[in-house]
Amino acid sequence: MRIIRDYQYIEAADRGASVAIGNFDGVHLGHRSVIDLARAAAPDAPLGVLTFEPHPREFFAPDAPPFRLMSPEARASQLAKLGVARLYQLNFNAQLASLTPEAFARTVIADGLGLHHVVVGADFCFGKSRAGTAQDMQAFGAEMGFGVTVAPLLEASDATVSSTAIRKALTEARPRDAATMLGHWHRIEGPVIGGEQRGRELGYPTANMSIDGLHPPAFGVYAVLVDVLEGPHKGRYQGAASLGVRPMFGENRANLETFIFDFSGDLYGTNVSVALVDHLRGEEKFDSLDALITQMDADCTRARTILDAL
Repeated sequence: MRIIRDYQYIEAADRGASVAIGNFDGVHLGHRSVIDLARAAAPDAPLGVLTFEPHPREFFAPDAPPFRLMSPEARASQLAKLGVARLYQLNFNAQLASLTPEAFARTVIADGLGLHHVVVGADFCFGKSRAGTAQDMQAFGAEMGFGVTVAPLLEASDATVSSTAIRKALTEARPRDAATMLGHWHRIEGPVIGGEQRGRELGYPTANMSIDGLHPPAFGVYAVLVDVLEGPHKGRYQGAASLGVRPMFGENRANLETFIFDFSGDLYGTNVSVALVDHLRGEEKFDSLDALITQMDADCTRARTILDAL
């Protein structure tokens, strides 16, 4: 998959794509349906996704609480798995934000990227002040020479599939409901970072990962699937993970600490993807380390049972 970040400097091979437009946070089932429509609309054209980085919401409200379901790198990885050949991950800046809907359609889509066909959701808004609608995009396409398909909103379990609904499910400790809407397990992906090695001292060495910039799921202990994405230990494993601030050890920055079952090796700096399968319990402060270890033993036993049943 090729990643293109500037609509003003495009190679000829990157023009003429059929693309789905949106932020694609989580790459959920609704996003997949839009991508499938882009694939079907022009089977002979390169399949693309047009998105923005940073997320426009981050650009306009940089101090707002984290809301993203996945990092740009995790999103790109997921899109590549779906067969996306061109990821137009445009730099979202003041210049792009100031374009009117018509200017966006002409300058970015028609003249800049030279797109053959675009697919947008029924609730799609674009251009300065989000003034443009999906119907406006259809009109601009007819005028400027690119095809437009408007995708209906997707529903699952009597609820509209959306990043907002997925965030709500994760906040409420319902990772399986989130997975139903995503079409895959919700994952936290990134490099393993150094920790304070408390887990090792307790007999439970963990792979620690930052959740900075991401919407935090409910704190607590999870049964997880772990994909080591590179290096000599590359592969899939089972585990139990603690997500939160570790109240037994004072005030700490929230992170994810994963104990990988039946694993021995050094993962520092290695990119790892941790899928949240089931929320086992909330985060707790125990009266003693012995009580904590006893609970960790029980957590791991329960996690193994759940994961073995998948």
